[in-house]
Amino acid sequence: MNKAKALFFAARPKTLPASLSPVFLGGKIAHLSGSFSPLIFSLTLLFALFIQIGANYANDYFDFCKGVDTSARTGPKRAVQQGWLSPGQMWHATLFAFALALLFATPLMWQAGLWSLAVALLCILLGILYPGGPKPLGSLALGELLVFFFFGPVALLGTYFLQTGHLTSTACLASLPPGLLSSCILIANNLRDFTTDMTSGKKTLIVRLGLPFGRHLFTLSLVSAFFFSLLLSPLLAIPFLLAPPLLFLLYSSRYLPLLPATALFLSLYTLFFLGI
Repeated sequence: MNKAKALFFAARPKTLPASLSPVFLGGKIAHLSGSFSPLIFSLTLLFALFIQIGANYANDYFDFCKGVDTSARTGPKRAVQQGWLSPGQMWHATLFAFALALLFATPLMWQAGLWSLAVALLCILLGILYPGGPKPLGSLALGELLVFFFFGPVALLGTYFLQTGHLTSTACLASLPPGLLSSCILIANNLRDFTTDMTSGKKTLIVRLGLPFGRHLFTLSLVSAFFFSLLLSPLLAIPFLLAPPLLFLLYSSRYLPLLPATALFLSLYTLFFLGI
């Protein structure tokens, strides 16, 4: 496999709705408020996208180096583990993706102020420390909480603030469903990888508390996203008519297709939100 194709697969495109959804939703709410800059929106979208790509590259690199990704894994193939890219090439790709994210964020810092530099650097730091470092955050059972916070409130409210210069209760409420649904993506990932994570010593929340807990947490996150969406608009109940297949996959322990199905659901939720 050539390097470009390997980097494409290592970016885990099926998971990228997690970073794109809150930016689109924040942009839509800002547009409805009468304040919207296409340039600021595009830069925000690119920043969020390359932060997640960098984090996915870092995960590929560190999981190989720490022995988490082996031939026994049941999920999609990983670039370094498969030999498509060397560890050095993946680490350089990680740094390049984060550098691009900072490049796109630079004009946004002039818009928002220097405090936004700290936010950008924190996003990069967490992207590295989640799978890497002496005590990876992913092994401290913090993954689901961090994903909810950064792919929900931080991303959506950051997008909205960059457009309008203020926050509203509507924007705060709207930030919760994408964060919860993005957490569902990570929960599906950790349910699928339960056996290999446990064997390698990667102590995710689900490894610590068990598969039944993971299934209940997925359900609670999905149901919470539904109720918060109802508070925003009764029309947002409509996308959740497509949720039962997710629960079928979950409770029949079909974790491999659950992750892309959950990411697809988040994409459809986002498209419906943009259309109402």
